[in-house]
Amino acid sequence: MAPVEALEVTLTAPVASFRNPLYQGMQIGLPCPPPSTVGGMLAATVGTWDEVPENTRFAMTFTAEGSGTDLETYHPAAAKPAYRNVTIKDREFLTNITLTVWLTTDLGRWEAALRTPVWPLVLGRSQDLATARTRRVHLTRAGRGTQGHALVPHATSPDRGTSNNGEQMQLPTAVSLDRARTKWDTYRYARTGTPATLDADYVTSTGQALILLPPPHPMKATA
Repeated sequence: MAPVEALEVTLTAPVASFRNPLYQGMQIGLPCPPPSTVGGMLAATVGTWDEVPENTRFAMTFTAEGSGTDLETYHPAAAKPAYRNVTIKDREFLTNITLTVWLTTDLGRWEAALRTPVWPLVLGRSQDLATARTRRVHLTRAGRGTQGHALVPHATSPDRGTSNNGEQMQLPTAVSLDRARTKWDTYRYARTGTPATLDADYVTSTGQALILLPPPHPMKATA
């Protein structure tokens, strides 16, 4: 089977923080960015979700060299003034992160957008700026590869009842534009990587398994 051309995007940042939205009023951090965050970053490069094809999908891996906790000023959003008091909370963060994203459609569009993004590239909070590098690569279609540091849908994991394929997490895949609705899906991610192998949509030249995640477009949250 002929190789498939794809766009490999490598994003790096010295610090990033991904709050777990399942915990209201608390700053619990996630070990990797949810698909909705990565989708939002892609939308920022073209300026608006209106410029993102609704069925855009990507595969991703993520690593962080370290982690820590600092203090952050927290501004509660509440209807009653009595509950809007500013407080200081612990914030978990990750250091020296690398996010790699593979796109297999609209390569020219994303290549140009990532080189000259409309809005700054950020991961997590608005001040967590990232740098992007792109290159064209060739992938093997429908093979078997190593999960490593990939975020994968839970259903694709061959050892779903064990921890061999990493931590099971409920993550937001898509968020409606008015933020009233969220599409949640179950994923698996291994913070330290895993040698587990699985059937993949694509496999890189190094044997990395790539599984396309569900589309993060806001329309998927309102469907």
